Amino acid sequence: MRIYLFILSIFILLFAGIPVYSQEKAPIYVIEVDGIINPATSKFITESIDQAIEEGAQCIIIQLDTPGGLMESMRLIIKKIMTSAIPVIVYVSPSGGRAASAGVFITMAAHIAVMAPGTHIGAAHPVALGEGKDSKTMSEKIVNDTVAYIKTIAKTRGRNVDWGEKAVRKSVSITEEEAVKLNVIDFISPDIQDLLGKIDGKVIKFDGVTRTLLTKGVKPRSLEMSWRYRFLDIISNPSIAYILLMLGIYGIFFELSNPGAILPGVVGGIFLILAFYALQMLPINFAGLALILFAIILFIAEIKVVSHGLLAVAGVISLFLGSLMLIDSPTEYMRISLSVIIPAVLVSAAFFIFAVTKAISARLTKPSTGKEGIIGETGTVVASLAPEGKVAIHGEYWKAESDQPIGVGEKVQVIGVNNLILKVKKL
Repeated sequence: MRIYLFILSIFILLFAGIPVYSQEKAPIYVIEVDGIINPATSKFITESIDQAIEEGAQCIIIQLDTPGGLMESMRLIIKKIMTSAIPVIVYVSPSGGRAASAGVFITMAAHIAVMAPGTHIGAAHPVALGEGKDSKTMSEKIVNDTVAYIKTIAKTRGRNVDWGEKAVRKSVSITEEEAVKLNVIDFISPDIQDLLGKIDGKVIKFDGVTRTLLTKGVKPRSLEMSWRYRFLDIISNPSIAYILLMLGIYGIFFELSNPGAILPGVVGGIFLILAFYALQMLPINFAGLALILFAIILFIAEIKVVSHGLLAVAGVISLFLGSLMLIDSPTEYMRISLSVIIPAVLVSAAFFIFAVTKAISARLTKPSTGKEGIIGETGTVVASLAPEGKVAIHGEYWKAESDQPIGVGEKVQVIGVNNLILKVKKL
């Protein structure tokens, strides 16, 4: 009797449309990368993929908008994508965004590559930075190595190998529609929800393993960049690195000018360390750095040596040229903006010119204390000078002497000092 009741209850549940058992779909993670590919970005992406794997996510979406970045950081990201235990989807978004330079490699390395309407991809020609950049042989080696790298990625993911080579050798760029036609990406989606609907049921093949995506109706979880990586990402910007360098130099300069102040030296040291961290990732021209340091030396020398402003003018010119030369890169996003350089030079010039003016003014100003300070001052005789007596100057009584007798109440002027005895003359 109990068996019949159990079977009857099963039928009732089925006909009532209530599922006996429902399996929850695995989560989906989304991260946003907007800016230059640098060590901070690389660390954020690789750790996000590891976190998604540990928490049992079925896939992770990288929402990408980048002008490019450092080759070494890009390779670390691609290595993590290629060996990931879950599908990695790269979504070039939002409209107006791009996947340029390093972004091309990352997009083509994805298990699924998607672009939003109004985006573009391309211009992946490597830029040789630092030592050996002017060598034709070295440039050819870098290009050939980069071509081989993108061809390997494209072949592994079944994408257009020929276009990948053109993107590196000829810096070609294409729109999202052209990218679909040329088999550079898989499809176009206006937003992430549409993307998830299109990949629902898609089978991804790994090394001997297949994984079916069940994404429809799943609300993706967003992983935010931690404050630590966000801070490192900000200071890796060439303009920010330049500002930190200038502030660090000023801090050290103030500490040397006022020994024992402590605060300027500590703050300047922190800024310099942060600047050096950022600059070691950038293509620094040491001639530019030397010109900036030389400019600071000229400014200091102007305070110590009266050159009538010539050293200060030379310092301003040296600072401006050094700032222009500091970051040696043909790519715009790796250079210091003129909107940062010009105000920094003008503020520096204004400060040191102000300091020079004050220094010269101090030298020309008559001393107000000591032996030199009292010469030329006037006073009144309070005890007759015949030839010695007393005079009152600024409320103080001084012993004084004169070459001629001077009576009480007469006005006198100091013309010399000898062992605290004033030499005066009658006005």
